[in-house]
Amino acid sequence: MKSKFLAATAATALLAGAAQAELLFPVGEGDFNWESYEALKSIQLNGEQVTVFGPWLGPDQELVENVLAYFGEATGADVRYVGSDSFEQQILVDAEAGSAPNVAVFPQPGLVADMAGRGLIAPLGADMAAWVNDNYAAGSSWVDLSTFAGPDGKDDLYGMFYKVDVKSLVWYSPENFEDFGYDVPSSMEDLKALTEQMAADGNTPWCIGLGSGGATGWPATDWVEDMMLRTQEPAVYDQWVSNEIPFTDERVTGAIEEFGYFARNDAHVAGGAGAVASTDFRDSPKGLFASPPQCMMHRQASFIPAFFPEGTEVGLDADFFYFPSYEEKGLGNPVLGAGTVWSITADSPGARGLMEFLKAPISHEIWMAQQGFLTPHKGVNTDLYASATLKKMGEILLNADTFRFDASDLMPGGVGAGSFWTGMVDYAGGKSAADVAAEIQSSWDALK
Repeated sequence: MKSKFLAATAATALLAGAAQAELLFPVGEGDFNWESYEALKSIQLNGEQVTVFGPWLGPDQELVENVLAYFGEATGADVRYVGSDSFEQQILVDAEAGSAPNVAVFPQPGLVADMAGRGLIAPLGADMAAWVNDNYAAGSSWVDLSTFAGPDGKDDLYGMFYKVDVKSLVWYSPENFEDFGYDVPSSMEDLKALTEQMAADGNTPWCIGLGSGGATGWPATDWVEDMMLRTQEPAVYDQWVSNEIPFTDERVTGAIEEFGYFARNDAHVAGGAGAVASTDFRDSPKGLFASPPQCMMHRQASFIPAFFPEGTEVGLDADFFYFPSYEEKGLGNPVLGAGTVWSITADSPGARGLMEFLKAPISHEIWMAQQGFLTPHKGVNTDLYASATLKKMGEILLNADTFRFDASDLMPGGVGAGSFWTGMVDYAGGKSAADVAAEIQSSWDALK
């Protein structure tokens, strides 16, 4: 009874969604790809309602509605977006009740895979997969990340990534680097040499904090994931994520020990190795701005400026560089991150039209020109990014040879958001990589 009520509530909300937003940027003005907008007019939907359900509320909902307004204006569709802070639970309820929206926006691909296997998501087909491969930087990565087995066991593309976040970043103070004569490193070899140089100079190279309340430990999983991508082929990373190779594999324990190079050396980390697990991740970057500085570098995702001291100006007081790869290993430039996957959960001409809209540069550029949006689409005008910071992050995406999703988010919850987190806290506290890996793997094996 409760499921039917929730499904009916969501469906009613979609039907009663806010009226179509006005166009934020007048058509034909500015350096947008208006040709791609005009081409969308060949998709005539003539008032067909297209419902979209996703995780964004508040200001983020306004941002996505501003984008969807262009789809509605060009095609004549009546497009309605509804957001929810319990999206992942609600979309299952709706799909099982037969009242799913036309398009669902998934915060990560794991649930897409599960629903695709149950026949609750429509495949997008080989033509869409070929388009993504050709038009997204590191295109094969994006195809791989949204290709799953359907109910018949056949692999197909079941979603399109749109709106991406980057995690492979190192933050620093340009003033500190200038004062001490440090250069931004271009390889992992250079980064380790810089770490040693800073320590020899009497400066602490890194601030690292794993504290996050009930989620303590997750920042270390990001480190390990980044090091897996820098020491192993992408296929090995994928095998690790799917448990085809265990945590106890020497390639995985090797990546954990790569993290240990930075975090378990008292001379390399602020407060010494013993402070890593107890320092809150939100407090750890503040050492960059202390006087004198408590550290020189901080590896964290694109969101971390929200926790910088008030008044910090990114690009002036703080900046970032790509967390580099090993030159000697020849693995190119891998990027770790996250993103939303747009999938068809109730097929219709309007749903297919919306997926075509997401291929158009204009659909990316409208959000780029607002805030909080990154894209690997090679056809966009990167000068339209709302800030120099976003443009620089976008260029990291465009220069990526490989993109992989946060591994812990793809693993079973008891592992990715459980034993992997706690295991990394134990490792930071001195337990061996082999022992930690064995405990994590044991928790995964127990799920069978």
